[in-house]
Amino acid sequence: MLPLLTNPAARRLFLHRHALAEAPTGAAHGQALADLIHRIGFVQVDSINTVARAHHMILFSRRQSYKPAALKALLERDRALFEHWTHDASILPVHLHAHWQHRFARSAERMSKNRHRWFPNGDESQLDTILRHIADHGPVTTSDVGQDETRSKGGWWEWHPSKTALEWLWRTGELSISGRDGFQKIYDLTERVIPHQHRSTVYDLAQMTDWACASALDNLGFANATELRAYWHALEPDEVRAWVKAALARGEIIEIEVEGAQGNRRRAYARPDVLAQAAAAPEPTGRLRILSPFDPALRDRARAEFLFGFYYRIEVFVPEPKRQYGYYVFPVLEGDRLIGRIDCKSFRDDRTLRVKAFWPEAGVKLGTGRVAKLESELARWAAFTDCDRVEFQDGWSRETLRL
Repeated sequence: MLPLLTNPAARRLFLHRHALAEAPTGAAHGQALADLIHRIGFVQVDSINTVARAHHMILFSRRQSYKPAALKALLERDRALFEHWTHDASILPVHLHAHWQHRFARSAERMSKNRHRWFPNGDESQLDTILRHIADHGPVTTSDVGQDETRSKGGWWEWHPSKTALEWLWRTGELSISGRDGFQKIYDLTERVIPHQHRSTVYDLAQMTDWACASALDNLGFANATELRAYWHALEPDEVRAWVKAALARGEIIEIEVEGAQGNRRRAYARPDVLAQAAAAPEPTGRLRILSPFDPALRDRARAEFLFGFYYRIEVFVPEPKRQYGYYVFPVLEGDRLIGRIDCKSFRDDRTLRVKAFWPEAGVKLGTGRVAKLESELARWAAFTDCDRVEFQDGWSRETLRL
C-alpha cells in the first residue's frame, strides 16, 4: 500500500511551498525579494493591467510591503533576475541562466525547422543586421527598429522582420531583456545583461535534467511526471520518465497517493519524508487574499482543480455574451480554500477600485466576518494601485446564484 497524503496535508504543503500559507508580511526588496522569487520558482509576466500586472500581483499577494520599483531594481540594476520562458514569459533567478543554455539550443533547433514560418519572405539576414545594430548602437525596443518594414503575411503574429529577429535572438539566448520601457521589452546583447559567472557556468544535459526534475518536485511538494515536465517546460517526456525511474531506484523519491478535494486519489512522486514535511508545514493563515490568474499556485489549472476543487479558466478570449463570470476575474484564497472569484478593476483616473461582482464557491457564505476580510483586502489592493477608495456596484454579491 502506498503512503497516503491526505487532502488537507497536501494543500498545506503545496501552499507553504508557494509562500501562501504565512501572512503576507515581511521585507519585499533586495535579497528578501530575490529569495521569495527563488522560493516560488518564477514569476509569470503578463500585460493585462486590470488591477495590476500579473508579476506585481503575484509578489504583492505574498508580501504586502512590495513595491514594483523593488523588482525593477533586481532586474535592471542588480541583475539578480532575468526574463525568459518557462511555460510562458517569466522572471527567474539569474543563476538559472546556465541551465537555460539547453533551452536556447533546443529553441534554435526547433525554430530553424520552422524558419519559413518565422521568415516567410526570406528575411533571415535581419538576424545579423539586428545583432550588429545592437552591438554598435546599444539596446533597442521594437519601436526603435523596423518601422519602415512590411509586416509579414502568414508569419508568426504578422511581425515585421526586425521584430521577428529580436524575438528569435532572445529565445535562442543571443539577446536578453535588459529592462522594460513601460511594458515594452528592451533588448541587448546577452553578454551585456547576464553576469559573466552565469554565462560561463556549463551544465551537461544530465545535470540540467536532474536539476529541472528535482527542483520542480521540491517546489511542488509532490507531482506526477506530467507535472514535473510542465513546471519548467524545458524537458522532453522521455527525459522526465528516465529521471523518475533512476531517482526511484536511488531512493531519492517514492511513489505516493494524493487525496483530491473530492476524496478521489491519484499517484504522484515525492521525497521519502513527504508526510513529515506536510505535517511540519504551517497551518495556512485565515487571511483572505486575491490572487493573480497567473499565480504559480494556479498555473496548472488541472492540479488546482484536483487539490482545491476549484475550476478556473480565463475568459479574456471568450465573447462577452458567452462568459460565465467576466473578462478577467481573480481567484480568492482564504486559509487553504479557494472560496470564490472576484471581478474588479482599478480606475486610476478617478483613483477608485471598482468591484463588479464576487462569486463565492458552492457552500461559501458571505457572512459579516468574511465580508469584512474581503473589504480589508480590497482596501490594501486599492492602496497598492494608487486608488483612494473601493466602490461596490449594486448587486456585486452573487451569493444567491450559488445557493
